[in-house]
Amino acid sequence: MKALRFLRRNFEHGVHPAHHKQQTADLPIQRVPFGKHYVMPLGQHIGVPAKAIVAAGERVQRGQLIAKPGGFVSTGLHSPVTGTVREVGDYRGVDGRFAPAIAIEADPFATQQVDASAAVDWQSLTLEEFIEAVQIAGIVGMGGAAFPAHVKLSVPDGIRIRHLLINGAECEPYLTTDHRLMVERPEALLEGAEIVRQKLGAEETVIGVEMNKPDAIEIIRNHIRPGDPVRVVPLKVKYPQGAEKMMIKSVFGKEVPAGLLPRDVEVNVNNVGTIVAIADYFLRGMPLIERVVTVAGPGVSYPANLIVPLGTPVRDVVKFCGGLKPGSREIIMGGPMMGRPIASLDVPILKGCSGVLVFTEEQTARRKEYPCISCGRCLEACPYFLNPSRLARLSKSRMFDEMRAYHVFDCVECGCCTFACPSNIPIVQLIRTAKDDLARRKEPDA
Repeated sequence: MKALRFLRRNFEHGVHPAHHKQQTADLPIQRVPFGKHYVMPLGQHIGVPAKAIVAAGERVQRGQLIAKPGGFVSTGLHSPVTGTVREVGDYRGVDGRFAPAIAIEADPFATQQVDASAAVDWQSLTLEEFIEAVQIAGIVGMGGAAFPAHVKLSVPDGIRIRHLLINGAECEPYLTTDHRLMVERPEALLEGAEIVRQKLGAEETVIGVEMNKPDAIEIIRNHIRPGDPVRVVPLKVKYPQGAEKMMIKSVFGKEVPAGLLPRDVEVNVNNVGTIVAIADYFLRGMPLIERVVTVAGPGVSYPANLIVPLGTPVRDVVKFCGGLKPGSREIIMGGPMMGRPIASLDVPILKGCSGVLVFTEEQTARRKEYPCISCGRCLEACPYFLNPSRLARLSKSRMFDEMRAYHVFDCVECGCCTFACPSNIPIVQLIRTAKDDLARRKEPDA
């Protein structure tokens, strides 16, 4: 029976891209030196942008609240450094658009230490107070989506959470931030998990880790004390194993129906980095002002796993890693499957930035696109059982509204379809274009 359960730790469809993790998987996390200029966009998360509460010329301390949540689906924003607010205005973002941000000039003589006495007594907080504290701390999903963590933790009346599922799959190629956190900070991971488990009233914590990270699996298991309601589940290496619904299927054998959320099957899912950030805030008093970023790819001179203050220009991060190799052509923020190319080296590191990947012309050259041959490979690859080829055809015809009937908003843009397409059709980009157009028009989802 145990063998059969092990075989079921999988989900249907998906793809197997090359891992490319050998560049950084064994590299310890190191800290980037503090720079001079930082830019903190107010909209670093899904939802309503934060509202600035500081003005130009004001001195701020590292970890000080500089923007309050703009609504429920919004988070606080804190200064990543001690320094002076240079300006509150519009700055270029990752996608090239200008958006409100707070620019800070660091004090070169400051120690840049966070007040450790600011730790929060989480045990004395009610669930509502705990959720509010997570919101003010600015904690979001650290796997890339940057969805406000407090929203996930807000469980409606009548819904019970039995399992806290921690996502340690890190199935995107090249990225090793979660891997290194599990190896180097297992205590913080387990501390944060216990805080969240108790507040949610969950029966157990389950940490799902892909089997290409055996050192992380062993280290976490060695740190679990006898009797602790925690277990580690090794998972088959397949993309997108780290997607919430896929991991729930692999670990518990439960299907999360379209339109429903993990909480509807009594599961709460959080990324490894998110759980560590919760531990850092409640136990060490540090809000989300820095994160671990993997810098890798064939175009970077010295790959690394780095602790980077939020708002640091990508230019500074790349420079710390030896600069760009000749022939470097494109930089992706995030992973190669779901990340997006940046508009400028001067855009800042954001809360959801798990990686800075540098690719050369060889990897980014546009492959010749051929007509769809109706082979069905994109259907076989899609883990959400959509019809990517039909969605792509509708997008090419700009029939965006018609795409609602084919569940375009169930697509998480994982990129499996594009990866599998033998005709080199940029399916996920076409779907993304349609979703962006529909979202800008703010029409209700079908």
